[in-house]
Amino acid sequence: MLARLRSSLLRGIDADPCEVEVDLDPTGFTKQTVVGLPDAAVKESMERVRAALANGGYPFPQGQVLVNLAPADVRKEGPTYDLPIAVGLLLTQGVLHQQQGSLDPRRFVVAGELALDGRLRPIRGALAAASMAERERCDGVILPAENAREAAVVEGVQVYGARTLQEVVAWINGELEPEPVPGPDVAAMLRGAEAPVDFGEVRGQETVKRAIVVAAAGGHNLLMIGPAGTGKTMMAKALPGVLPPMSIPEALEVTRIASAAGVLPSDQGLVTIRPVRSPHHTASSAAIVGGGIVPRPGEISLAHRGVLFLDELVEFPRPVLETLRQPLEDRVITIARAHGTVRFPASFMMVAAMNPTAKGSVSAGELGRREAERYQAKLSGPLLDRIDVHVEAPAVPYDQLRGAGPKGTDTASMREQVASARAAQSARQGPDVLNGELKHRELDEWSKLEGLAAELLRQAVTELGLSARAYDKIRRVARTCADLDGAADVDDAHVAEAISYRLLDRHR
Repeated sequence: MLARLRSSLLRGIDADPCEVEVDLDPTGFTKQTVVGLPDAAVKESMERVRAALANGGYPFPQGQVLVNLAPADVRKEGPTYDLPIAVGLLLTQGVLHQQQGSLDPRRFVVAGELALDGRLRPIRGALAAASMAERERCDGVILPAENAREAAVVEGVQVYGARTLQEVVAWINGELEPEPVPGPDVAAMLRGAEAPVDFGEVRGQETVKRAIVVAAAGGHNLLMIGPAGTGKTMMAKALPGVLPPMSIPEALEVTRIASAAGVLPSDQGLVTIRPVRSPHHTASSAAIVGGGIVPRPGEISLAHRGVLFLDELVEFPRPVLETLRQPLEDRVITIARAHGTVRFPASFMMVAAMNPTAKGSVSAGELGRREAERYQAKLSGPLLDRIDVHVEAPAVPYDQLRGAGPKGTDTASMREQVASARAAQSARQGPDVLNGELKHRELDEWSKLEGLAAELLRQAVTELGLSARAYDKIRRVARTCADLDGAADVDDAHVAEAISYRLLDRHR
């Protein structure tokens, strides 16, 4: 007896079809074999399936059982195939008797991990599996109930979320009428999303808030330098509230990445707020950029369409920081392994924070200045060139801490400025190109510098010894400053502000 079911194969953040073939020879010796490049978790599926069937009151077949996962030349990973293997075994034994109007499991994508008592546990990549089902014109997906909300955001796919193997059997045998999980109103979810922190809660730091507006408006990378406890981390967490809300395709892409990495909360079917990822400075290169035998997305991909916040930047190992140079330029990361190459998206704003010295503050006098220079020299020049905006976050005076004086700039007003500047960029450059991504040729057209503006930049390049990359960074930031002012042309004030954001270049 042979049964065939459809499942999914997660490759990167996307899913490809995987056919699960279950063959039973009742006359052979009792043996179970799984083929098709399974990893250890897949090989162990037969033991989980055996216990789940027995505890659910279903027979486990006697004889030779062969499970083939096709295509056979692609490595299979994880417990995703427990449920289709169990259903296939029940089909080969005639336990499942499909009735008129009941679910035909062969027309669905089936995936799920089985507990020993028959309960279904969530899997990675449910959203990708639902997208694949829609692409392959399947009737829908049968998944664990905890993955149902996630998969239901894909339009045009019927999603059935089951809590137990017994429930799936009852659906197929017509003993229970399955009810598809309704799709959410994704647009309404995105409109109602709010950042967890408001900039109005940050005391002082108006200069830093201005730099954040500039960075958010143009998609520039940002470095905040200041002593401990000045609000740098708080402002990084508040940054998504300043950025424009995610579009529906962006939200689906971000959710698919989180699902593939296994970090999407089970009660959250969709990521509605731009992500802020803040890895610890002990993180490895593989944790930051992604990796593994079967590659998984790293922190830079989990920060896609959002913010990668690197606190205590200087404390990160230098080789780890150097791995960021290529994805900061290309907005993707390519991971090559023996079984194939995977490309993960990595279009993020890098926001970093650091203390001026190892002890967290700068001592007075020449000795303190040299100490700060030695500490900051740990950062390589090429990495600093890729950070558009350097800004100082000084200690907040006592009167501002206690709430005296006018209230500081809040998220709503900053978001309005960013939206206005981005609208100007969209009208000039197209909807998908921010100032932070402009090429040299485009800067010559849209960020022309003449007169005093050109002279200011010439002096900065000459006196600070800036690289060609830093030269273009200043022009990009100046273009953003002009957009925030509603100016068609870049003038000397915009160039001066952009040069002021090259703080660490003055110390090199």
